[in-house]
Amino acid sequence: MSMKKQLAVALSIAVTGVVSAANIERTSQSVGILFEVGRYAEFSIGSASPSVSGVAVAGTPGVSSGNMASDYSSVSLGYKQSIGNNFDVALIIDEPVGANVKYPGGNGYLIGGSTATLDSTAITGLIKYKYPNNVSVYGGIRSQSLGGKVHLEQLGSPSYDLTVGQKHELGYVAGFAYEKPEIALRAALTYNSEIKHDFGDVLEQGGASLPFSSTIPQSVNLEFQSGVAKDTLVFGSIRWVEWSKFNIAPYGYGLATGGSSLVDYGNDSTAYNIGVGRKLNDKWSAAVSLGYEPSTAGTCNRTPPATGCTGNLGPTDGSKSIGIGVSYKMKKAKITAGVRYVKVGDAQTSFADFKDNSAVGFGVKVGYNF
Repeated sequence: MSMKKQLAVALSIAVTGVVSAANIERTSQSVGILFEVGRYAEFSIGSASPSVSGVAVAGTPGVSSGNMASDYSSVSLGYKQSIGNNFDVALIIDEPVGANVKYPGGNGYLIGGSTATLDSTAITGLIKYKYPNNVSVYGGIRSQSLGGKVHLEQLGSPSYDLTVGQKHELGYVAGFAYEKPEIALRAALTYNSEIKHDFGDVLEQGGASLPFSSTIPQSVNLEFQSGVAKDTLVFGSIRWVEWSKFNIAPYGYGLATGGSSLVDYGNDSTAYNIGVGRKLNDKWSAAVSLGYEPSTAGTCNRTPPATGCTGNLGPTDGSKSIGIGVSYKMKKAKITAGVRYVKVGDAQTSFADFKDNSAVGFGVKVGYNF
């Protein structure tokens, strides 16, 4: 296997089984498929098993929430082909954001029995042009659908329900890259625009409600790699997301709570990943990677109205992770499998402390060169 192909293997392992611990993100929006050789297709499936629980310090002090984060899975497809010597095109279908919240009921926890789901699908079309000096530019259009449901329980108060129908909106992708094939060097910088969803099909408490908007924020990805020795590659990524612009604020919920948002994030996030890939023989390669996302929440002041606290539907703050994986190369196909363990960052909500939580993600990717 050439160093350049080994690069693709290592990067595949790096993103296999990704688990997001600090927000609703499910994929890193990588454009790595654009750099595959010739005509290429891939299929990926991943699953995650989070364990996130806290203990109330107010409302119902000492009561455990139980695990409020349900298992989830995601699927993605990709196709890429070259057009002439300088152009490449790609199509990616994935599930970029999502949420599966389910607080156990009947345990006396203040919001026990509350649930929330968020579902999305994105279709991204990309085109890349490569200049003779190994610099390439690329861009494209992303169509994204988004919808979900929320059911909130609170001891001593009426429940709250929200249903938002799937809404399709458009965004765009733009970036550039530099390659030095003889040492498997590549650096790619990608900008993903924000996508604003104007929801009109809204039900609150079982009846039609006023429209509202929510924005999946803009992001910037830096993906890089380089050969450092024979059959050895280092790789990594830095991803910044403007999560401070994300806000779910239905009209009825805001009216009932004095203008509060159902879900929001107070700060932007930056996630880091670095790893090493190694070719073991002509068929097998392996890689290990480390990930880090700093905590972003400020000091939680629980005096009403609470400030600086994480939300009850996403009580995590930052993460540390380690991922390992292997890849098996056949004549035209490669199979990559990986596992990632995530140490979820501690968080404080308006009435509970969430500590010592974790998640495990698994993934398999099958790629085929035509």
